[in-house]
Amino acid sequence: MSGPTSTQIAAWAVHGLTASGVIFGAMALLAIAHGDPRMALGLLMVAFVIDGIDGPLARRVNVQQVLPRVDGSVLDLIVDYITYVFVPVAFLYRFEMLPHEIVFWGAALILLSSLYLFSNRDMKSKDQFFVGFPAVWNLVVFYLFILGTPALVNMGVVVLMSVLTFLPIKAVHPLRVTTLRPITYVLTAVWLVESFVILWAWPAPMAQLIGLWVLTGFYFVAISAWRTLWGEILERD
Repeated sequence: MSGPTSTQIAAWAVHGLTASGVIFGAMALLAIAHGDPRMALGLLMVAFVIDGIDGPLARRVNVQQVLPRVDGSVLDLIVDYITYVFVPVAFLYRFEMLPHEIVFWGAALILLSSLYLFSNRDMKSKDQFFVGFPAVWNLVVFYLFILGTPALVNMGVVVLMSVLTFLPIKAVHPLRVTTLRPITYVLTAVWLVESFVILWAWPAPMAQLIGLWVLTGFYFVAISAWRTLWGEILERD
């Protein structure tokens, strides 16, 4: 009986990489329980990076053909729901980032609206933009925590993002969208470096660095708004 081929080993390795995201999510949950927001956000960012690189690797080794019995898309969605939604909700609750009186309803709104997104067959447009807010609550929580916004403002953001989940807005996928891809790649890398430096410097990161971080993030909002309002221009590129 022959052993697995090198191609199969590579495919299993990619699945293992995807699955490792849930381990970082679990460790982030433990960090939350121990009251360590910096560690929790750092671990969620590691899971975020893994989610960004496993897709290109999966396509490179053609995991769907090599391991047809294992659905990498389902695996990815399970891990993403834990690290993008469930753990950030625990973060919001543990660090009292929502009004105490309505924290349950804020958490429920995030959990339920995100379930809609993750089960939506039309989650992405033909040009690989997300349709609706893509449930990146890990990033929303990161921004709200670092910026120190009031609980009532945070609740407003939760309501707004949850509503946008059901609307046909477009949100850029930083690795899949081809329009302006070189710029998007560079700014994604810059944003990641800024994010990890801010976490390293927390609780006293430089205001200038936070300003650059917010400005870099605004690029992704801007290209998403551009695609939402003038989609036909991007689709002709």
